[in-house]
Amino acid sequence: MLDAPDTAVLAVNLGTPETPTAPAVRRYLAEFLSDPRVVSIPALLWQPLLRGLILPLRSSRSAAKYAQVWLPEGSPLMVHTRQLAQAMQALLPTLKVRHAMRYGEPALASELDRLAADGARRIVVLPLYPQYSTTTTASVEDRVDAWQRRNPGVTVSLVRDYSVDPGWVAAVAGSIRRYWEQHGRGQKLMFSFHGIPQRLADAGDPYPQRCEASAQAIAKALELGRDDWQMGYQSRFGRERWLQPYAEPSLWALAESGVKQIDVVCPGFATDCLETLEEVALGFTETLAERGATMRYIPCLNAEPEHARALARLAVASLA
Repeated sequence: MLDAPDTAVLAVNLGTPETPTAPAVRRYLAEFLSDPRVVSIPALLWQPLLRGLILPLRSSRSAAKYAQVWLPEGSPLMVHTRQLAQAMQALLPTLKVRHAMRYGEPALASELDRLAADGARRIVVLPLYPQYSTTTTASVEDRVDAWQRRNPGVTVSLVRDYSVDPGWVAAVAGSIRRYWEQHGRGQKLMFSFHGIPQRLADAGDPYPQRCEASAQAIAKALELGRDDWQMGYQSRFGRERWLQPYAEPSLWALAESGVKQIDVVCPGFATDCLETLEEVALGFTETLAERGATMRYIPCLNAEPEHARALARLAVASLA
């Protein structure tokens, strides 16, 4: 057992509004969409458009979507992230394990401050993004680097990618396998990943290669043939070209080709959230039903024991 009372682990997820209301969603989106890692348009051009047009239009619509998936305990992303951190804490009783959000509360820098105030001198930051991207992991890294410069007495390390980590791959494959044991297996398995603009991949973001590696590793663990699965990208924002194939049209094409039962899993998301529950589980299911096909959504790992164990091992390994 690792005995390191001055060591902490901080699991960092994307973030969520505090409530499913337009004002809360507006505050959250204002922070999220102001990150140059997310939107690279110069601020002088982007901020007037964001605050004058996009936030007024999107806040109410997004709030209604959040309301459809909100849990009695709060935001699904927040609830599952908190439970995941608690499960990791149980596995690492001699370390401090906390959770934070890149956008919204609990804020990343504030949680680092709290851990340092509690005596932590080594902190492992674990972004809950299995596949590295400049739009996600690098944004966490930016914040961590800025905090580290202000706090040179604390050593901070960051897990940058675990897209093919054996423990994580086994956890995802095990979750899919258990779903099939309980509900039967569909004709096709779709791995749906959050998309990014194609120009970022063209500029060197390794995200699409990381997603492909994850899908291949999980499919191999499940002993699937290449015709048994495919992958796509979801959650496109704006009009520019994003990574393809787009997930939803790919599902439609499967339905139109005669595939009548499709299972969808989202291995790029550590916990269920708006994009998995509203966009995929509700939205994709509805549009596929209109085309005569049935879609079953396989939940994210959330706080499953295998997930907590895989992440705890990653955190400990980064201390070596």
